[in-house]
Amino acid sequence: MPPIVVAAVLLAALTHASWNALAHGIRDQLLAFTLVGGGGSLCGAVLACFAPLPAAGAWPPLLVSALLHVVYQLLLMRSFQMGEFGQMYPIARGTAPLVVTVLAAVFVHELPDAWQLAGVLLASAGLVGVALWGLRRKKPAGHADAGAAGATEADTSAESAGAAESAESDEGGRGGGTPQWPALAAAVGTGLAIASYTVVDGIGVRASGTSLGYIAWLMLLEGLAIPLWALARWRGALVARLRPIALRGLLGGVLSVAAYGLVLWAQTRAPLAPVAALRESSIIAGAAIGALFFKERFGWPRTAASVLMVGGIALMLHGT
Repeated sequence: MPPIVVAAVLLAALTHASWNALAHGIRDQLLAFTLVGGGGSLCGAVLACFAPLPAAGAWPPLLVSALLHVVYQLLLMRSFQMGEFGQMYPIARGTAPLVVTVLAAVFVHELPDAWQLAGVLLASAGLVGVALWGLRRKKPAGHADAGAAGATEADTSAESAGAAESAESDEGGRGGGTPQWPALAAAVGTGLAIASYTVVDGIGVRASGTSLGYIAWLMLLEGLAIPLWALARWRGALVARLRPIALRGLLGGVLSVAAYGLVLWAQTRAPLAPVAALRESSIIAGAAIGALFFKERFGWPRTAASVLMVGGIALMLHGT
């Protein structure tokens, strides 16, 4: 994998972890993903005005990917409602690289060489390890809500109505302790959705002739679903609910477009499996963000996972 591609994917990983943290820090997850989706769709609309239209052969995978992204967002939103950021994020991201390796071999006939495969396996070992460690970790019953740690008083007052509706799920997962099985299922399902759209988009962006045009139309289409759902649910009250948290949420949408745009560009210049494994270094960034902003422990397991991740990157670079 060329160093410029590695740098682009690592930047995408940091950007991705940042927008996920912004979304998780907003107590009402439907509001959070409404703003992220709306911001992404707005960015896509602007880019579509200047980027070339994707080739005809790219549209079937693009439309399938848009649906898979909506499924991914719904599952991620659910896992964030029920689980701690430092637990749910590694599980969701850590399940994807190995699945992508298998799917890419079956559907794209893309077999990694020995060095790349060793790098994917080593990096995945670190990612899965930190995810499994998060499952066995116990927290005191009185642990503060992770999502509320970064909230301001204005956010709290604006979101109080939505928080009441999701209070039961917050008490079941975000408050501490080992996450419940529904939270784990949502996180694993998120990982499978990630693996699916990664391979579909790898096929689509290579057929599109324009990675910028592809990301523009993908974000424009997939970003509309959750805002439309929120509009149907709250109607005229939606704007008032969104206003206090609009800046954070829309920033998350812009970051999501930048993060995935970098990944799509990388997929046109490198095999899918190493790109997917490298992208999931966002787990380490997410763990660091959880420690800094949500007061979650980083600990030696995540340090060890970081070392394994770096070793995996070195092996993937050796194979270029």
